[in-house]
Amino acid sequence: MRRTRIPGLGGWSEDPLWAHFYDWSVEHRRLGGLLWRAGIQSDLGRLYDAAAEIGRQPTGARVLDIPCGGGVALRALKPGQGVEYVAADIAQTMLDRTMRAAERRGVADQVRARLADVGDLPFEDGWFDLVVSFTGLHCFPDPARAVIEMVRVLKRGGVLTGSALLNDSGLHHEPLRRIGRAAGLLGPGCTGAEVVGWLDAQGMADVVLDRSGAIGYFRAVKRA
Repeated sequence: MRRTRIPGLGGWSEDPLWAHFYDWSVEHRRLGGLLWRAGIQSDLGRLYDAAAEIGRQPTGARVLDIPCGGGVALRALKPGQGVEYVAADIAQTMLDRTMRAAERRGVADQVRARLADVGDLPFEDGWFDLVVSFTGLHCFPDPARAVIEMVRVLKRGGVLTGSALLNDSGLHHEPLRRIGRAAGLLGPGCTGAEVVGWLDAQGMADVVLDRSGAIGYFRAVKRA
């Protein structure tokens, strides 16, 4: 069945306007935070807090950021931190934007861009110390499969953390979800219970899901 896209928004490979707005809102914490509160009743500070785990990784750690989008998570990476940061996305336009952001922040020497499908990640089992997926699960066509793959490439004792626009955040957020799907920006999405269930099914420990308006923030540790 052919999906009619909303003019002016475009899919991810087309560098959509939504991606630019999202990046701008994150980079402008005060005004962006007001817009997040008004639009999705979410605290933007929660994203900053979750991403801060990147900046706590020790020298030599490997980090996977998928989907990296325009590189907003890079704000947590410190110049000279000495980590191997793989920014992965299915769209080259997003990778190009991420690398420009890395250059602006002075961390490009630690960042490697990689075209990758989250449903079939081109990395070895247990390769990464930290996997982050901010505002990603709701974009994937098969979020359950994405969780399986992200856990697979995570080391034992490593952390998987991220956020998603949840399907069970309330009917008042349903128009946003419908518009996103019609524009080709969102996949089927998931509920908070599904995210927790998928992580539990993969044997992850210390599973946490915190809600902030339309967004759910999750974190779990791969059993040693």
